[in-house]
Amino acid sequence: MSKETLSTLDKEVPKIKLALEEKYEEENKEINVGSTKEPLNPNNIGTETVDELPEPSGYRLLVLPFTPKEKTKGGILFSQESLDKARIATTCGYVLKMGDLAYKDKDKFGQPWCKKGDWVIFARYAGSRLPIEGGEVRILNDDEVLGTVKDPESILHLI
Repeated sequence: MSKETLSTLDKEVPKIKLALEEKYEEENKEINVGSTKEPLNPNNIGTETVDELPEPSGYRLLVLPFTPKEKTKGGILFSQESLDKARIATTCGYVLKMGDLAYKDKDKFGQPWCKKGDWVIFARYAGSRLPIEGGEVRILNDDEVLGTVKDPESILHLI
């Protein structure tokens, strides 16, 4: 065959795996985007993200658990596995939303124990965990709050 015939054959032959390649490229892009997402914390969570989160009903609070830093003051980097364990075991969180009946029972509470925007301490297994993109949130009952804290980094978070 001549060179002209070969070049026309190359142009006419369709690539069979193009559709599959496009499908797998799109899936890989979605996976890569999700895996590089930064963990949620009160500094990087926007109002539109908070609006998308579920509304706590009744006497419940929506709390964003504390995310420990990836690097110590001395420069030691923690593995992703140990950071994930610390996020699950944390007992400190940031109050994002409050239900309409939270702290309204005057017989039980003299005054509210916390408000939206406070850092609170709770028991390790308190509340319900809801996985969301970038981490998890917890829904706690209003009486599961053990106390408030000004700086969550002042509490020892074991990793």
